[in-house]
Amino acid sequence: MGTHDSFRDRISHRRIPIVALVTYGIALLAWAAIVGRWLPMPGGEMDAKMHMSDPGVPEAMALSNGMAGIGLYLFMWGVMMIAMMYPSSVPLFRLYSKTLERTTTAGKAVRVGAFLGTYALVWTLVGVVPLVVNALVPIASIASAHGGLLMGGTLLLLSGYQLSPYKHRCLRYCRSPLGFLMSHHQPGVRGAVRMSLQFSVFCVGCCWALFAFMVIVGSMNLVWMAFLAVVLSLERTVAWGEHLAHAIGLFAGAVGFVVIAISIL
Repeated sequence: MGTHDSFRDRISHRRIPIVALVTYGIALLAWAAIVGRWLPMPGGEMDAKMHMSDPGVPEAMALSNGMAGIGLYLFMWGVMMIAMMYPSSVPLFRLYSKTLERTTTAGKAVRVGAFLGTYALVWTLVGVVPLVVNALVPIASIASAHGGLLMGGTLLLLSGYQLSPYKHRCLRYCRSPLGFLMSHHQPGVRGAVRMSLQFSVFCVGCCWALFAFMVIVGSMNLVWMAFLAVVLSLERTVAWGEHLAHAIGLFAGAVGFVVIAISIL
């Protein structure tokens, strides 16, 4: 009995933040679904030499199966975004939860749920972008014929954005959840949705170029997904995150020039 009371006291005094446990738990389930291949994939015929982890293949498969394929792709993309983005967003979710101390437990759960759900929904809808790009310019075909130029160009795009003031403006909001809440706080469930939308815009602005690179190397490539998830988390949470973003920009630019030069020669 004493052990149970002690555990309950730790929860109630926020030594173990419930919102953090829930967020990490959801992210862990998302990673398990991806690694364990629990997600339904867009169906259809696929060349024996191609794999779902190849550049442009998931998008091409989705587009070839109409609305059902697109729906499955967006579901898959949404789970991927939860797995990659939720862990680094825990500081904001925790702080927002603390602003609701005087709210009832049910009211607090609804507001935090609205915040988390809106954030996941925005990132799910971002998956429309690679589908539209693939509909206009089939990445799988270009990667097969001009893989070096495609990779080099994407690295240069990544470099330019990583070094831009727009990236660092969005990154500062992502790195300062307290500052964001102080300047954007709104009451109620609608306020939670609006705040989450505003934060999601900064978050997408911070990370879109890295995800563009992920699509080019293969949106279902687990190795790149894990690597980029670590990079995004470090950029947003550690003291030297802004320096890391700058270093990634310089490195991507140098590698991009080399890859294009090798492809042309």
